[in-house]
Amino acid sequence: MYIGLLGGLTFVLVFAGSILLHEFGHFFVARLLHIEVDEFGIGFPPRLIKLFRWKGTDFTLNWIPLGGFNRIKGEDDPTVPGGMAAANPWKRILVMLAGASMNLLTAFFAFTLYFSQTGLPDYKTVEIAGVMSASPAQQSGIQVGDQILTVNSQAVHNIQQIQAYTHAHLNQPLKITLKRGTQVLSLTITPLSSRTAQQGAMGVLLTNPIRPVGSWFDTIPISFEATGGAIGDLLSLPGRVLAGTLPAQDAQLAGPRSIWDLFQQAVARDVQSREQPSDGAPAQPPTNYTLSVIISLTLSLGVINLLPIPALDGGRIFMTLPEIILRRRIPVRYQNMINGIGFVVLLTLLGFFYIKDIINPVTFNLP
Repeated sequence: MYIGLLGGLTFVLVFAGSILLHEFGHFFVARLLHIEVDEFGIGFPPRLIKLFRWKGTDFTLNWIPLGGFNRIKGEDDPTVPGGMAAANPWKRILVMLAGASMNLLTAFFAFTLYFSQTGLPDYKTVEIAGVMSASPAQQSGIQVGDQILTVNSQAVHNIQQIQAYTHAHLNQPLKITLKRGTQVLSLTITPLSSRTAQQGAMGVLLTNPIRPVGSWFDTIPISFEATGGAIGDLLSLPGRVLAGTLPAQDAQLAGPRSIWDLFQQAVARDVQSREQPSDGAPAQPPTNYTLSVIISLTLSLGVINLLPIPALDGGRIFMTLPEIILRRRIPVRYQNMINGIGFVVLLTLLGFFYIKDIINPVTFNLP
């Protein structure tokens, strides 16, 4: 009961906090660029109470505690002086970029906290963290702790490279060069298409070796790298599925029900890993699955909002570009019509997606 309540509370706080931070990014940059904001709302209407007024902006508390919103002056009307639509196009783009940028910045700082807890991974080195029994990897002689140097004489630089190469050569023998302690070994392994996605074609769990953290500042470079890599992974998902290098079931989008279940599982595992064993057995290293989920959620929110889809920030930015490139503005009535239609279509798709997610949520199995 305690774990379930904690998992639910964590879900609500993270989900609402991610949206609120996104909106605060818009608010902060708008005010910084002297674009007036009529209201900054915590939660969604109906309004509960007006908290205070600061420099022309009403700060309000609303009944639905799932994020927040901005009511920016003249957002869709260029005739309103001091408003959003009347501002320079570069200023408008900066305001629209600010929400997603706040989410990505949040993910970056969450990464620094994560690496402070777990250590610094060497993303250019791939290590075997687990070998399944009766798998091609076990039969070929691969062992936990081995580091993969090359696959078919191609130097290995990251886990994604090995995964892509494996799926491109299913049922074909691969020559792998490994480093085991001070030895360099050559083995042959045949990844099998008959194995499930959970089993893996080779039957190995891949990871990056970890080194201790000296100070929080040591986490900054690797956090930038991890944030950029995670953004690249998200953007490459459709292409990897179409190319067959990533199984479609591994690229399923998770809705609120699935994310709720994932938070419950992550919080439960993190709490249990921090409890002292009652039988006197040695304590296991604490897990940090909740931080990982927070990073994934905030990154996804930031990246998706920048996609050139009408009604999203990315779509609005896309419609502002002709004004910069061609010095001609798309008529506001057309912009409003496109955004309105896009908003209705987006809500409809989300409605179907959420219903599907409630009926058949994505199943996550944490390692």
